[in-house]
Amino acid sequence: MTILDKIVAHKKTEVEVAKALRSYKELEESSLFTRQPYSLNQFLLDPMRTGIIAEFKRKSPSKGVINDKVKVEDVTTGYNTAGASALSILTDHDFFMGHEDDLMAARQVNSIPLLRKDFMIDEYQIIEAKAIGADIILLIAAILTPVQIKQYAELAKSLGLSVLLEVHNLEELQRSIDPNLSAIGVNNRNLADFTVSVETSFQLAEHIPEEFTKVSESAISNTQVIKELKQAGYNGFLIGENFMKQENPGEAMAEFVKGL
Repeated sequence: MTILDKIVAHKKTEVEVAKALRSYKELEESSLFTRQPYSLNQFLLDPMRTGIIAEFKRKSPSKGVINDKVKVEDVTTGYNTAGASALSILTDHDFFMGHEDDLMAARQVNSIPLLRKDFMIDEYQIIEAKAIGADIILLIAAILTPVQIKQYAELAKSLGLSVLLEVHNLEELQRSIDPNLSAIGVNNRNLADFTVSVETSFQLAEHIPEEFTKVSESAISNTQVIKELKQAGYNGFLIGENFMKQENPGEAMAEFVKGL
């Protein structure tokens, strides 16, 4: 069983617990449920922004604790000030030390799109994402069927949410294309063994249909890589560990973007 298999198995239990604690009706009555979400693509393509989706992540299964000494409000506002186009907030509890409360805290102090970074396996999580103030959901092709991707993307779009589809190879990409997607992210991290290679993004770039914004995720540690990815057609760059491993992630991003 891979780490991804373990996460998905645990996530099913986690979602059932969440459903028992808070009904669909209660989620839809949340004060944040009625807000108009920000558009991921609009912010990624804004020339005044960097294209970087900056991530708040305390821990990962491969690296263990990365940084558990910082506050989500401080880090995300630092990212925003440094020119982030969007913010990625981990909400997985056990494997990434995240929480829905982190996203809600980031929402209170930021006026740019927030991605709920989690392992979405149930429509309940999409309703929940809207209720806690997310603007974007992540759909991971490796753990979903084409039918699920279509259903979840349609639901998210009906709620005004942007949908970022994450793929790891050509097979996942080709079986997962749906018109309700907003952007396609190529994860340079192999979720089976957690090795990384940015070459994955370069290899898949020409296979992503032009109507979708291209996002490269993980393994981006210098600005030269971003410049090369832009030439390959990418407008979005998800970066987390590179900033989070520093004492002040917001300052680390501000220093990083000087090279852009």
